[in-house]
Amino acid sequence: MIDHMGLSVSDLSSSRAFYEAALAPLGYACILEFDEAVGFGVPPKPDFWLSEGDPGMPALHVAFRADTRAQVDEFYRAAMAAGGRDNGGPGLRTHYHPNYYGAFVFDPDGHNIEAVCHAPA
Repeated sequence: MIDHMGLSVSDLSSSRAFYEAALAPLGYACILEFDEAVGFGVPPKPDFWLSEGDPGMPALHVAFRADTRAQVDEFYRAAMAAGGRDNGGPGLRTHYHPNYYGAFVFDPDGHNIEAVCHAPA
């Protein structure tokens, strides 16, 4: 289980807009801001942080848990509409396990962002 994670991003404003749109279908919102950082999560706890800086290489991979496959689909549509780049549309990834349903996008800095549902259809 991930408690929290942080990414350095090249433009906090554009990355914040991207994540606000892409993560809304998963119930995430920006719930805390301080010292040029924003914390997203399902209230009341932020578990995903952005701060402006050098995004570094290699790009990071972050997977967000979704309760339903429909949420994975919504995440993908919202992320693409917010400027994400496709890295694998919604679908089963049975090479992980029979019910692994995920979608992958690159965020504005090239980080590989995923939403995944482990529940059966």
